[in-house]
Amino acid sequence: MTQRKGVPPDVVVRDARPLEDYFVATCSHTGESDEIDASGRRRAAWMEAMQEHGLRAKVATIDGRPVGFVYTMPIEICPWGPVGRDLTVLPCLWVLPDQMKRGAGRALVAAAEEEARRQGSKGIVTTAYEQYDWFMPAAFFGSRGFVEARRRGGTAIVWRPFDDTAEPPQFLEPNYRYEPVPGKVVVDLFWHTFCQTVDVEAARVREVAAEFGDRVALNEYCADDRDTLLRYQIPRAIYVNGTEIGWGYEAPRDGIREAITKAIASVGAAGTDRS
Repeated sequence: MTQRKGVPPDVVVRDARPLEDYFVATCSHTGESDEIDASGRRRAAWMEAMQEHGLRAKVATIDGRPVGFVYTMPIEICPWGPVGRDLTVLPCLWVLPDQMKRGAGRALVAAAEEEARRQGSKGIVTTAYEQYDWFMPAAFFGSRGFVEARRRGGTAIVWRPFDDTAEPPQFLEPNYRYEPVPGKVVVDLFWHTFCQTVDVEAARVREVAAEFGDRVALNEYCADDRDTLLRYQIPRAIYVNGTEIGWGYEAPRDGIREAITKAIASVGAAGTDRS
């Protein structure tokens, strides 16, 4: 456990082992549902395996209670983006809402930077958002010394280079083309294991698609595989006959089912897909 300069003395950061740490494995959603627990087990196993490639998890505690976490990993293995080299990505930082503004976020960022330097990275990078004050807020990272490297609307890639030779990271550039299958509805699922929301969503898509039997052709593109990520550059998406569907949060089963049902009706009415 580590106490850091400038962090309140009741905030302590420790290393986490996701297989052993239920708070981390479930992204703090402890005891909420069997679905989240199942995802937590899948995610924990994946993260444990990726530790040998540089993935790390840190937990912030206050009075011994877990209140937040952060993940870091080399940009070369991050399934969430951005892309670049010799950098450490901080893909997710989370502090329980009722524990914000107590120094846990600052402590976790400091721990992430220490880990990045320990692994010899030339800088640390994350994707931040102007439209949110509860998840990866740009203003917070700006207050921690991160500067903007790239921007798309309200989304920015922000970083702290440690070395003058560090190269700015780049946004992913999605590369998707719908390939119809005669007489079937095609569902193209882009997903990865790291993010709980994405992992749960992928499981729901598989479940619902299976309800329709051979009327649906399900194609999966998992960004855990680096070649797949770099080819398509889409870490999360659901396409039904080439039309993207999404809700921000985990896609609801009813929503997935409705989109597929409508596409089946369209195929049946036209004799071929015209979506």
